[in-house]
Amino acid sequence: MTLALLASLCVLSLGPGTSPQGGTPSGLPAVGSPAKPTTDRVTTSADYRLVAGDKLRIEIYKDPQLSQNLQVRPDGKITLPLLGDVMAAGETPTVLRDKLTAAYKEYMTNPVVTVIVVEAQPQTVSVMGEVNNPGVQPLKYPMTVIDALAIAGGFKDFANTKKIMIKRTTAAGVQTIKFDYKKAINSDSKPVYLQPGDVIIVP
Repeated sequence: MTLALLASLCVLSLGPGTSPQGGTPSGLPAVGSPAKPTTDRVTTSADYRLVAGDKLRIEIYKDPQLSQNLQVRPDGKITLPLLGDVMAAGETPTVLRDKLTAAYKEYMTNPVVTVIVVEAQPQTVSVMGEVNNPGVQPLKYPMTVIDALAIAGGFKDFANTKKIMIKRTTAAGVQTIKFDYKKAINSDSKPVYLQPGDVIIVP
């Protein structure tokens, strides 16, 4: 038997999942190695704004009785022990955390609050009124009002494009933003970007 053949047999005997050094090939998991732990929390961007239907985990350090699993209600609020109703929709998780931390300082010393988005609702906007294809649209990228109106198929014949309204839920309540379509497309004004949950109404 030649030296070349012996070398070939030695390599084959190690099997496809090992290397001559006794490890595994780069990039492949070792057999029997512990899997990475999984978690239910959703990875969200730092500027993600909470919307109705989002499921949250509010943790108060060393106080399991105050820690809660919650869902943002249709009115945008959550209910917490001691605090009662708190507006969550329209806030980022970081801002909500800071708001809860400040509120709990009235009841405890140096509270440590964590806000975890466990399950996020799909981000959407709605277009209603005098457009050809009204309905809900997914918000998959930074979308302007003009983008959403284009996706809605444009205006019907008697649409009043100068008095379009955008209804936006914020921590302070529902905000109404006026939008003049003709002015927007005929000037150098900055584009108006939509936020999750915005409702565009074309009279």
